[in-house]
Amino acid sequence: MTGLTRRTTLTLIASALAGAMSIALPAFAQDAKKVTVALDWTPNTNHIGLYVAREKGFYKEAGLDVEILPYSDTAAGTLVSNHRADFGVAGVGFYTQRAAGADLKAVYAVVQHETGRVVFNAGRPDIKSPKDLDGKTYGGFGSAWEDALIGSIIKADGGKGDIKTVTLGTSAYEALANGSVDFTLEVATWEGVQAELLGQKLTTFKYSDYGVPEQHTTLLVSSEAYLKQSPDAAKAFLAATQKGYAYAVDHPDEAADLLIAANPDALTNKELVHASLKALVDGHYLRGEDGAVGTIDPAKNSAIGDYLFASGILKDGNGAALTAKPDFASYISNDYLPHK
Repeated sequence: MTGLTRRTTLTLIASALAGAMSIALPAFAQDAKKVTVALDWTPNTNHIGLYVAREKGFYKEAGLDVEILPYSDTAAGTLVSNHRADFGVAGVGFYTQRAAGADLKAVYAVVQHETGRVVFNAGRPDIKSPKDLDGKTYGGFGSAWEDALIGSIIKADGGKGDIKTVTLGTSAYEALANGSVDFTLEVATWEGVQAELLGQKLTTFKYSDYGVPEQHTTLLVSSEAYLKQSPDAAKAFLAATQKGYAYAVDHPDEAADLLIAANPDALTNKELVHASLKALVDGHYLRGEDGAVGTIDPAKNSAIGDYLFASGILKDGNGAALTAKPDFASYISNDYLPHK
């Protein structure tokens, strides 16, 4: 049998099987609405609710066929705003993209509190407070947000905000450990947990102690175009996602195992995944002290927006700093979340 004939035969068999399956499958499976989600990084505990909702069948029950797209160098917000993904995981960069004209709207708060912090090796007698970071070397990640953030923290403590920056990406943590840089930024619920597991002695400065507003560090965003075109699918997706995150809070060990099983190549450190999720749960990041899961706090949104505007980080599509403060209320919506 030639290769062409084999392919033709296999195609016919596959078509026949597909036809048979379409008869056997329940209606919701045949009519499942396809939804795509872009990640902001390789799979980690911030994404736990997405994977739990998929693996536990919450999306399927909602009539959805959800594809979690592999992480790529293209920012999730860019994929969403260009309508290459329906939803995406985003951070503070969402505000800069939206200000520049990107078709984006935040519709779900993954975390209820700020997870980032300034970190340096413990036992540094020359660093007692942020002003002592003046003149020090920062291992950074290449965003304008970092420069404004660190500068404002140092100035709030009475310093000048003059630092030396080397862009290292994730190598910043190794550089910090070997003393190549003096400080960097970390996510308390991931790198911070990892450092504890490794026995590294670190000292941190919390952003909000030095004038930076509390924020939802991680958000789910969509596009106005998608929300207008598919409001029912958006509501179904967010309801199932909310259910996934709530389940992770109530069943952290099972949820961590589901995340690991879904990403065996990316998540090889099981202890870290379990410890990170425990930190997210115990710290009321995934479910706030008030019971909120997914709800975006309008006050936090406005506060961080005002901070970014005042810092000159927000620029228009031509790269010029905004001169008029945006209506930050239009940047978010809780309307697609289930209402009790």
